[in-house]
This record gives sequence, structure tokens and C-alpha cells, in this order.
Amino acid sequence: MAEKFDSLEEHLEKFVENIRQLGIIVSDFQPSSQVGLNQKLNFMVTGLQDIDKCRQQLHDISVPLEVFEYIDQGRNPQLYTKECLERALAKNEQVKGKIDTMKKFKSLLIQELTKVFPEDMAKYKAIRGEDPPP
Repeated sequence: MAEKFDSLEEHLEKFVENIRQLGIIVSDFQPSSQVGLNQKLNFMVTGLQDIDKCRQQLHDISVPLEVFEYIDQGRNPQLYTKECLERALAKNEQVKGKIDTMKKFKSLLIQELTKVFPEDMAKYKAIRGEDPPP
């Protein structure tokens, strides 16, 4: 899989460099540079075709839109992964806290119900397989 990404990265780097050179030619265009301009335009078309071939190899890869937003904002896309993990850990802690609270509540509720309704709770526990009735 890494080879596919390396190939795409190489094609993208070549394409960007070709665009940079094309910009230089266009910014200082002289009629004598028409041949070089045509050559760079042809390289650009070929580069887009090469990138399209890479796209077909990577069709099963999906990138969250938020990653592109990070890039557009000039932020490192690896920060997206880090922040996602941090959010997941925080949510995990929050849910764990809720589960612990619910377990404590259940335990206290069973204790109090056992005091008020001992016979019914003995049947309940027997059904649940917790304690056999006396």
C-alpha cells in the first residue's frame, strides 16, 4: 500500500514542479518561448493522466473532509489524527464515568429495594441467577 502512496506522491511532486515552471514561463512570456510553453502544457496533461491512474489504485481510500479543512487552514493534517484521538479518549472517559455511576446506582437501588421488598427482590435475584431464595 505504501508503494501506491509513494507513486502518487512522486506524481504530485512532478506535477507541482511542472506547474511552477509553467508559471515562470507564462509570467515572462516571449513568442520565442511558445515551444517550451506547449511542452509544459503537454507535460501537465500527462501528469494529470498519471495522477488519474494512481487514483484508480487508491479508490478504496477515504479521507475525512475535516483533513482538507485543516490543510486549507494551513494546519498540519497529522494534527487531525491527534485531535481525533484526544476527543475519543475524552469521550471514552466520560462514558466510563457514566457506566460506573450507573453501576453504583443499580447496586444502591437493589440494596434499597431489598430492604423494602425483600420477597420480591429474592425472586428477582433468583430469576437473575444472583442469589438463591432462602
